[in-house]
Amino acid sequence: MSVWLPGAPCTPEGCVERARTAAALPRAVLRLTAVAALLLAGIALTPVGHRMPAALVRAWSRWIVRAAGVRVRIVGGAPPAGGLLLVAHHVSWLDVPLLAAVRPARMVAKAEIRRWPVAGWLAARGGVLFIDRDRLRALPGTVARIAAELRGGAAVAVFPEGSTWCGRARGRYRRAVFQAALDADVPVQPVRIRYLAGGRAVSTTPAFVGEDTLLASLWRVACARGLVAEARVLPVLAAGARPDRRELARAAEEADAGAPAGHHGKAHSKSACHL
Repeated sequence: MSVWLPGAPCTPEGCVERARTAAALPRAVLRLTAVAALLLAGIALTPVGHRMPAALVRAWSRWIVRAAGVRVRIVGGAPPAGGLLLVAHHVSWLDVPLLAAVRPARMVAKAEIRRWPVAGWLAARGGVLFIDRDRLRALPGTVARIAAELRGGAAVAVFPEGSTWCGRARGRYRRAVFQAALDADVPVQPVRIRYLAGGRAVSTTPAFVGEDTLLASLWRVACARGLVAEARVLPVLAAGARPDRRELARAAEEADAGAPAGHHGKAHSKSACHL
């Protein structure tokens, strides 16, 4: 277990529900083709990405989620401009474009993603801040790098749990990244991400957990019907509103969970993940 990426008990076999109403095969293939086309467009535009209007980046991000057959619902006001640390509970690969649809930001991701075919190259070209999850000595340097980006007025997005969870259970927020917000004296923007189906029932179909593969997760989402990705922009935590990173992480976690951290602690158990 690493400092940045602790393990989660969620597994595809125990936590992830299969689509009860699958899309027809041609429709699923069409959805994946559309996602691939949008990603290729992103690759083509990457060299000028930092000059693209934020509105266009947000629209492109929404299109990716929508192309996968998932409706997008963004609730709440726009995040503040300037340096900002966006934090959210981590469920799926869909979380990344969904957060970008809220506000374009530099993502913090594990270094292994750099080696992924196509996606790794795109992430590197897109300005992802890669972290080495196995080197504790690299942690202060990573925090300093994030703080420098924040001081420069950039938004940085991170999933502080350090691992994906199924959506019905969640992990605790790791504190280190919140030190960057304190050092840069910038606010923290919690965003609550949920995937819904059948009205307002939480769905684990989009979850990308355990030994699940990206291809299997992509196919599962493309085959599903009626999925909704909801990003709820929560009240911002002002710079200096909390005295230290422990309290800041706790406040962001409570906001994301919608209840005090102690109240939802039982959701951390393995049995809570299972259907």
